[in-house]
Amino acid sequence: MANIKDIAKKAGVSVTTVSRVLNQHPYVSEEKRKAVIRAIEETNYQRNLNAVHLSKGETFLIGVVIPYTNHPYFGLLVEGMANEAVKNNYKLVLFQTNYEENREIEALRMLQHKQLDAVIIGSRSCSWEVIDEYIQYGPIVLCEDSRGRSVSSTFIDHYETFSNALDYLHTKGHQRIGYTIGRKSGTSSRQRANAYHDFLKKMNEPFNPNYIFDQCLQFEDGVKVVEQLTRMEKPPTALLVTSDILAAGIITYAHEKGISIPDDLAIIGFDNQPIAKIMHITTLEIPLVEIGRKLFLQAINRTEQSHEQINVTLIERQTV
Repeated sequence: MANIKDIAKKAGVSVTTVSRVLNQHPYVSEEKRKAVIRAIEETNYQRNLNAVHLSKGETFLIGVVIPYTNHPYFGLLVEGMANEAVKNNYKLVLFQTNYEENREIEALRMLQHKQLDAVIIGSRSCSWEVIDEYIQYGPIVLCEDSRGRSVSSTFIDHYETFSNALDYLHTKGHQRIGYTIGRKSGTSSRQRANAYHDFLKKMNEPFNPNYIFDQCLQFEDGVKVVEQLTRMEKPPTALLVTSDILAAGIITYAHEKGISIPDDLAIIGFDNQPIAKIMHITTLEIPLVEIGRKLFLQAINRTEQSHEQINVTLIERQTV
């Protein structure tokens, strides 16, 4: 395959002249420009874009790290990023991690090797010690409260949001309240757990570990939750649910088991996804597309780090 020296030799010009033509430099005579273009066409020369990007210090590629591509929560986040990427002439490189740390590190290493301009992490697996190793190589942006860290972030306060939802359920007459989570190790899950324990302490209610339903993310996981509820002597009368898609699964299977919503079991979902509107699910509205947009803009901002907290709104419908 021809290189830039071959083009220069065939066109009878210097390597510098070829470089100027390739980079659309104005100070090249028309005769030499035509000779270079003719040589390029005859040799079918292809530019090494990696080398071009390396020389310019930009790839116009942003790495996006999410655990799952088939979950509406992360799909809406990516939608916001993708919309903004098109406006700014960037492309997204998607990394599905399944919460495997090595896959997250793969994206960070691509940042280190200048193959990406920045990395956005939608839900983190790596420890802060690992993240800190890669901060020097370019912008890293997280969808969690990262104030006090050398990264940018757009986030919601899960402690405050969860506390407000628990108080709301209590005002509706519920004392036995449970909740579902995707994974216990996540930052948001720890914040929700703290809010839950503080709520129980404030209300002088006992802690029941069976009221916490772990590894619940998808619609199908609603079967598991309802089956556990039916085996309890004193099940919770209300649930705070990881996402609207899971809430829909719980409601659907609860109806099959003769559990009335909200009379027997009240449900609050998260995100205000389309399915929540269709099924009239009371939910906490998180503007995920807007969060994705803000994460992207933080990623391409090389001059300063920033942190922005997003407000969450309770949408009252028919499941409480």
